[in-house]
Amino acid sequence: MADQTFLNWPFFEDRHRQLAADLEAWAKGNLGGIDHSDTDAACRALVSALGQGGWARYSGAQEGEILDVRSLCLIRETLARHDGLADFAFAMQGLGTGAISLFGSAEQQAEWLPLTRSGQAISAFALTEPQSGSDVANSTMTATLDGDDYVLNGEKTWISNGGIADVYTLFARTGEGTGAKGLSAFIVPAGLPGFEVVERQQVIAPHPLATLRFTDCRIPKSAMIGAPGQGFRIAMSVLDVFRSTVAAAALGFARRALDEALARVTSRQVQGAPLFDLQMVQGHIADMALDVDAAALLVYRAAWTKDSGAARVTREAAMAKLFSTDQAQQVIDRAVQLHGGDGVRHGQKVEELYRDIRALRIYEGASDVQRVVIARQTLGAFQEGK
Repeated sequence: MADQTFLNWPFFEDRHRQLAADLEAWAKGNLGGIDHSDTDAACRALVSALGQGGWARYSGAQEGEILDVRSLCLIRETLARHDGLADFAFAMQGLGTGAISLFGSAEQQAEWLPLTRSGQAISAFALTEPQSGSDVANSTMTATLDGDDYVLNGEKTWISNGGIADVYTLFARTGEGTGAKGLSAFIVPAGLPGFEVVERQQVIAPHPLATLRFTDCRIPKSAMIGAPGQGFRIAMSVLDVFRSTVAAAALGFARRALDEALARVTSRQVQGAPLFDLQMVQGHIADMALDVDAAALLVYRAAWTKDSGAARVTREAAMAKLFSTDQAQQVIDRAVQLHGGDGVRHGQKVEELYRDIRALRIYEGASDVQRVVIARQTLGAFQEGK
């Protein structure tokens, strides 16, 4: 059983502790039987299960509600500890409709959030382009106004849930200004004429990924989220919220790796004694436990700060994501090492975790990008205080 004492930290309220306990019980009873051999089918089944279990409702907030980031983080940490694909399925329901939750009109929220929050529709976040990954301001996809419609032309790539999503939040250049000032956000249902999936991408930890192409694809003006030219601000605000949850997922992977390592070193015998009796092994366990607790502090500081009313948590979220994902990689690597040859055997949990963690250091802001963000935020605070 993973350590739960962190739930007594002052970041949390009783409702968060109850949420964690209820989800833990649900995950134990519902995630073990889902077949992962067909990734698309598994994701559909997981979204449906999360909807039926009532967990997907936390992924979006309708008018009058708020996104509780601590709840999002607790859910992602718990799901990641049990099943990386379940975490992915939940995360994309939130990220995919984050712009609708935070900036959508009452009509847009009423149309889509009941479907995604119940698991009846799968969502996706279409931001990355072939020539603009972290450099969002360099996006080239266009949305040209033509009467009562916008006409979409261009490509998006590395889009999670690409090919299986029912609705995409998409960002395109509408030309109100150069760079970041000329982007807008849109709701794009799947299956429109001129919208095609041109490539399905395969990665080391399988989940649905695709390149999307739009050729004279028409959407109504009412599909725009917010106002023209607000797309960059909308995208950054959504990432500001969900970047902390990426860190929470990494924390969940790290906790599971620590548990697996503890089970291994206390059961494996070396020269008639448990592997844990070796001081070098104890040193590895100590480092792993330290990294887990330090990551948890950064994750839930960022979440608590946002829930306490901060307009932006750019610095806190960047610190949480950078540290948690990088250190989770180290924790998992140590767990693999402590398993010896079994650590790289396909089908072992630590081998699965080793593949699961790597992408988290890249998506939603790569580690080196987070270092730039932290440095700039730190400099800005210093200059404001002079």
